[in-house]
Amino acid sequence: MDVSKVVSFSRNFAVLVKVEGPDPKGLKMRKHAFHQYHSGNATLSASGILLPRDIFLSGEVAAKVLFEAGQDMALVLTVASVVEPFLTLGHRTSSSISQDPVKLIPGAMIEIMVEGQLKSEKEAPFWVPAQLLSLVDVPVSSAALQSLIEASSGSKDSGWDIGWSLVSAANGSQPSINIEHYSKPLMQLDEPHNANFMAKSATRMAILGVPLSLLGQPSMNFASSSSKGDTLVALGSPFGILSPVNFFNSVSTGSIANSYPSGSLKKSLMIADVRCLPGMEGAPVFDKNGHLIGILIRPLRQKNSGVEIQLVVPWGAITTACSHLLLEEPSVEGKASQWGSEVLSVKSDASIPAQVAIEKAMESVCLITVNDGVWASGIILNEHGLILTNAHLLEPWRYGKGGVYGEGFKPYVLGAEEFSSTGSKFWEQKSQTLPRKAPRNHYSSVGENIREYKHNFLQTGHRDIRVRLCHLDSWTWCPANVVYICKEQLDIALLQLEYVPGKLQPITANFSSPPLGTTAHVVGHGLFGPRCGLSPSICSGVVAKVVHAKRRLNTQSISQEVAEFPAMLETTAAVHPGGSGGAVLNSSGHMIGLVTSNARHGAGTVIPHLNFSIPCAVLAPIFKFAEDMQNTTILQTLDQPSEELSSIWALMPSLSPKTEQSLPNLPKLLKDGNNKQTKGSQFAKFIAETQDMFVKPTKLSRDVIPSKL
Repeated sequence: MDVSKVVSFSRNFAVLVKVEGPDPKGLKMRKHAFHQYHSGNATLSASGILLPRDIFLSGEVAAKVLFEAGQDMALVLTVASVVEPFLTLGHRTSSSISQDPVKLIPGAMIEIMVEGQLKSEKEAPFWVPAQLLSLVDVPVSSAALQSLIEASSGSKDSGWDIGWSLVSAANGSQPSINIEHYSKPLMQLDEPHNANFMAKSATRMAILGVPLSLLGQPSMNFASSSSKGDTLVALGSPFGILSPVNFFNSVSTGSIANSYPSGSLKKSLMIADVRCLPGMEGAPVFDKNGHLIGILIRPLRQKNSGVEIQLVVPWGAITTACSHLLLEEPSVEGKASQWGSEVLSVKSDASIPAQVAIEKAMESVCLITVNDGVWASGIILNEHGLILTNAHLLEPWRYGKGGVYGEGFKPYVLGAEEFSSTGSKFWEQKSQTLPRKAPRNHYSSVGENIREYKHNFLQTGHRDIRVRLCHLDSWTWCPANVVYICKEQLDIALLQLEYVPGKLQPITANFSSPPLGTTAHVVGHGLFGPRCGLSPSICSGVVAKVVHAKRRLNTQSISQEVAEFPAMLETTAAVHPGGSGGAVLNSSGHMIGLVTSNARHGAGTVIPHLNFSIPCAVLAPIFKFAEDMQNTTILQTLDQPSEELSSIWALMPSLSPKTEQSLPNLPKLLKDGNNKQTKGSQFAKFIAETQDMFVKPTKLSRDVIPSKL
């Protein structure tokens, strides 16, 4: 894939939208992450897409809109949130779009910055005036977003906001160069019925008219179908009005993490694994072939963690909402709709086999619930229904949220995300229900190939453990029992399905140490649990760090050889609560690690892109046991204490002793072997002793010349 060609092509359509108007009290920018304010006027900006005229219908309504825009005008699509603060009071306070023509308050104006290549006599980007023609609600996308919000609203830790986490601290005058922002909630969801307003506001679009002939603009097409893992290219203008020259049409790439509804070809809402900044809402999103996928909107933001989920409204949902105005997407699967005759020609991506392998591996990732109270992810190890997950799902009291190691961040166990029994409006789909624990005959409808496996399960108290399996387009819930929980430093546990419905798809492991910088895909059920009706999400990044430990090999020589093995993986892929127990995959779809934890600031904010996984090399006994599940002594090797592994997973590796001559009066570190204190206490004692050294003057030897400074 040549992203540069896609970006060059996309620049013909991406624009910057600027709205300016009177704001004597400085109230119109309160819910926006950035703004300009000068002499009683406020200025906001967002991104947008310049639409060719040949995508419009020839009906009466379309003709009326085009007549209002003018015969020599083009149309721009952007998010409604950038113009709503400047609407007249009647349109601004209404939760639904009025039948009356939308109007701006007196003195408000809209301008569009477009690429200079659209006008032969100008090379630099230039501003053109625009007028607001209409607002458009996207019902299918707002309903999908409302369902996601309501499905999580019952949890004390899963409340949601709509909007960026960066919000201006000042309500009044702010210099144009001031880009300082503070984190605070935007739209508080205190009651479930607010989800309807939030979803409608987030997915609402605005149509603008601009005086451009577009004679030199190339034709555009859009993708009819998209899948998880597909590449995304977004072109937007973050903080655009603060410095248009620097920020206009910036590029951000990523992939589709998930889509709603799950398993459907017609998407209502997409979750994007892409890093975006305020001002990019309204940006067009293209695939690897330069086909338009949809429009980026404001993110869904979790209150307690500050995590932002980037959302994309699919173009098919927009054309459905604007069926009176825009051409519908084609019904032929696998083909893209083309506007005009000349389109971007991009060679097919050679990584298609890799994507197929990853999609196949995603079938090995399941969702686990315990007592209808928490959920996490799990990995299918064999066809007999052996499931690998994290021990903190079953024994959370053993895994605190980490000790504080300095003021920076602390290791944070992802935990099993809590969910509520609050219903969702889309639960009439049987694949999204959460059935009660059922006897064996409950699964007879899945298939005749049902096998029962007997094992000496652990007695861990009364737990209702259920596992949701993915069978192509359907989901199946199965009860499970605990087989094994690691007693030492490794956060791993094994579950066994009581009954195995049909044929399972076991994961394939890679036990080698992954090279740094190679692609890593994290698959799991982060943030959105069983009530949301989503299949596993996929987030991509690279292997950032591999921490190695040493072990001695059993050889016949007198001096035993020491070998290194990977003890911890760190990736840049986004990992969220609920994703613990998920799989880290390489580009071949092979598992290279088990997601366990991520980092969290001392203030409580999760760092999704700093996460830790247990490499498959450490999990080798688990996969060996999964071959026949007979020799339980294999698992005993994991229960042996290891000081080195413990220190690595506590983010406090032991310091290597140095033989060089020490500084004058430098206190000697305590030896690890003959000391019962933890390394944290050693470090504290070291700091206390060295503090005296730096405070008190040191008597120098005769051969040391004091400095004159």
